[in-house]
Amino acid sequence: MRDTARIAHIGIAVRDIGEALRFYRDVLGLEPHGPELADGARIVSLPFGDSEVELLEPADPGSPIARFLERRGPGIHHVCYRVPNLDAAVAACRAAGYRLVDEVPRAGAGGRRIAFVHPKATAGILLELTE
Repeated sequence: MRDTARIAHIGIAVRDIGEALRFYRDVLGLEPHGPELADGARIVSLPFGDSEVELLEPADPGSPIARFLERRGPGIHHVCYRVPNLDAAVAACRAAGYRLVDEVPRAGAGGRRIAFVHPKATAGILLELTE
């Protein structure tokens, strides 16, 4: 698994996607994909080579992104790793005693299967795993 795992995307919590896009689109010249809705967030993806940056704006005041912004303000919300076998990665986390947010993979943005690993298990970083 280590040889083929890679960073899929970095999720950045923002209060206003339009405002955040001014930097990525107007300064860096990136063409955004989306928006789409998932987990109570409006998501716009920006390509960075083989990886992406996801801008996450709350679409629901009770969403995880809204709560994150309320507690911590804008910034990096999570890092997503693409793994060759999500079920095996989740099972390995469980067997090693890592605390999971998602005990079973679920549908995320773009219909991709995802599972989150709790930040208390990973040195304070919320990790998302996907295939």
